[in-house]
Amino acid sequence: MIIEAVSLKKTYKIGDNVVNALDDVSFEVKEGEMIAITGTSGSGKSTLMNIIGCLDKTDSGKYVLAGNDVSTLSGDKLAEIRNKFIGFVFQNFNLLPRMSALENVELPLLYAGSEQTKMKAMEALKNVGLGQRTDHQPNQLSGGQKQRVSIARAMITNPAIILADEPTGALDTKTSIEIMSLFTELNKAGRTIIIVTHEQDIADYCTRQISMRDGKIVGERK
Repeated sequence: MIIEAVSLKKTYKIGDNVVNALDDVSFEVKEGEMIAITGTSGSGKSTLMNIIGCLDKTDSGKYVLAGNDVSTLSGDKLAEIRNKFIGFVFQNFNLLPRMSALENVELPLLYAGSEQTKMKAMEALKNVGLGQRTDHQPNQLSGGQKQRVSIARAMITNPAIILADEPTGALDTKTSIEIMSLFTELNKAGRTIIIVTHEQDIADYCTRQISMRDGKIVGERK
């Protein structure tokens, strides 16, 4: 298993109210799966994404990522695990505006102290169909091209999991289909992909769907 989550709980206090963002959530993810986590706003899917991505910690429960029990790790240790095992794709791309596509993709490698970063970033951009756009800055790219750069950046460190948060939320229908087709190709090549979405047509691209409501998993289907 690439992910094992057992009885995850997370609460937030808003004024006098306690909100159960995650309420006894358990699930597993096998290596090579492509999973959608679905639910309306307030269902707990974003909180679960933050836990999976080691961006936040649970109040209780056990979370094992790629054989590492991260449930009780400090913030610095969580960051190490996050940088090693997870590639993120965001709805709004999160590209640095004054850097070229190549430089944006290269960044994770530079942080990791890797060698031959430009060559590896060039290859990653070619793999997502942007070999001719390496010198373009984000404002010179379409929404779909920006998301392809984001996917190349997520893949560049060869992470165990690609975690995508509403990856088509800022895209039109045609471009959304292109991006989901790219995710499907990556999954067929062996990548483990988890997509958080409220759109059923996007979830339908995945081989397994986990539905959430009120902080609980309320359904699963393949």
